[in-house]
Amino acid sequence: MAEKTGISWTNHTFNIVWGCEEVSPACDNCYARTLAERFGHDVWGPDKPRRTFPVKHWNEPLKWDKTAARDGVKRLVFCSSMCDVFEKHDTVIAELKKLWPLIRATPNLIWQLLTKRPARIKSSLPDDWGQGYPNVWIGATIEDNRFIGRANHLRSVPAVCRFVSYEPATGPLDQLDLTGLDWVIFGGESGDKFRQHDPQWARDSLAACRAAGKA
Repeated sequence: MAEKTGISWTNHTFNIVWGCEEVSPACDNCYARTLAERFGHDVWGPDKPRRTFPVKHWNEPLKWDKTAARDGVKRLVFCSSMCDVFEKHDTVIAELKKLWPLIRATPNLIWQLLTKRPARIKSSLPDDWGQGYPNVWIGATIEDNRFIGRANHLRSVPAVCRFVSYEPATGPLDQLDLTGLDWVIFGGESGDKFRQHDPQWARDSLAACRAAGKA
């Protein structure tokens, strides 16, 4: 969790847990796994525990919401940078149930929920989701053309904003149909073992978004 973050497309980060399981090549050099290991947390893999947090941690976004209300702005919260909120793991499922009331209690925060498991979104939503909470954006990571099928699952979810995180970009994404999507984020891979991306992939994605009137 961070009140301030270096991620350019959000204002805050909040994690319901730490820990995950790799699901695609985008996970090969996962920064979150590296960071968790650096801090001594063995939380990666299907049979590993997930790191959970006390009430104090869960109360922090309430403070951010009050500040945003005072300033008369909406602030973005990326959830979760150290896990996948829709992972099929008992601990993650239990902690996710605590997230929905927190989101409802923070109307001045716009929550950005990003997943590599968009097929699990619908079954994980709260009963009162309806056409989507007004302060929740739903996103899917799609690192190259091999995984554009994730966009179909994303489109099927009612939401005020659906976005694609094209990062780490591991290949072209020129076959992505932008219908029903609102925003595309592009980013190359970082870290000691980063895989080089082609700047043309970014140019092509930008051109496609501009042509389709997407952010």
